[in-house]
Amino acid sequence: MRIAVAGSIATDHLMTFEGRFAEQIIPEQIQQLSLSFLIDELDVRRGGVAANICFGMGGFGLNPVLVGAAGADFEEYRAWLDRHGVDTSAVHISELRHTARFVCTTDRDQNQIASFYTGAMAEARNIELQPIADRLGGLDLVLIGADDPAAMVRHSEECRTRSIPFAADPSQQLARMDGPEVRTLIEGAAFLFSNEYEKALAEQKTGWSDSEILAKVDTRITTLGAKGARIDRQGEPSTHVPSAAVDELVDPTGMGDAFRAGFLSAHSWGLSLERAAQVGNATAVHCLEADGPQEYTLTGASLLERLERSYGAEVAAEVKPFV
Repeated sequence: MRIAVAGSIATDHLMTFEGRFAEQIIPEQIQQLSLSFLIDELDVRRGGVAANICFGMGGFGLNPVLVGAAGADFEEYRAWLDRHGVDTSAVHISELRHTARFVCTTDRDQNQIASFYTGAMAEARNIELQPIADRLGGLDLVLIGADDPAAMVRHSEECRTRSIPFAADPSQQLARMDGPEVRTLIEGAAFLFSNEYEKALAEQKTGWSDSEILAKVDTRITTLGAKGARIDRQGEPSTHVPSAAVDELVDPTGMGDAFRAGFLSAHSWGLSLERAAQVGNATAVHCLEADGPQEYTLTGASLLERLERSYGAEVAAEVKPFV
């Protein structure tokens, strides 16, 4: 199964300030604020929802196609993804802008000062899917993740026009998109991914009820954090899939992306939706137990051990032929 993942490509630059921001601010001078902090630690993490999902799927040997926009500074990141089984040949390289970047400084009280540079991501709206499909001999599914909103809408319209199955995964971009954009994005989707808050926000933005949205998509997957995930299809009872067992809580960043990587991988193997969600949950906790969205190591043995411990030997046995 040939899967393309469209969405953001970014790096996170995370810094730690050992003091307190509040102690550096003079209230009487707040209108002329100019501060500089001496930073003791810098952690550069690879990120972006599309890159994170592709990284996870690459670990399952699926060679997903990354579709997004990056800058000329992408080469080192590209080499990392190539080495982890991701097809980066469809990434658009901007001639003017750097790869999107999140820069955040955290003080000892966990207060944060952050900026997000959109950069090359703004050019994702120029990407056409059909040339990618033609070069690869077709696409079986396109996941449309958080990206430049115009790109997200364009990709969904193209998928409908060209009869390419797609999954809508607006996540944090729901807050930026207006009702017509959200309706255009999700209508006709094979899968609609969201968490509980995003589910409610999508209903509010579109003006569609839960049942109305279910009538417009094939399958709705709602992640529930520590409670696992729920699968809904029109005319069928809802299926709740409990979360997988967790050994250590380290960093939740990228858990949702890891879930999608596991879910889509299992779906490509032809497993049921429930099994796909179980694989997604097991992949997500691997990410939770690592410091960063692409820092976890997942092997066939570790996945099967987590599946058996969480859902039983029968589930692990069903997944074993594919890992």
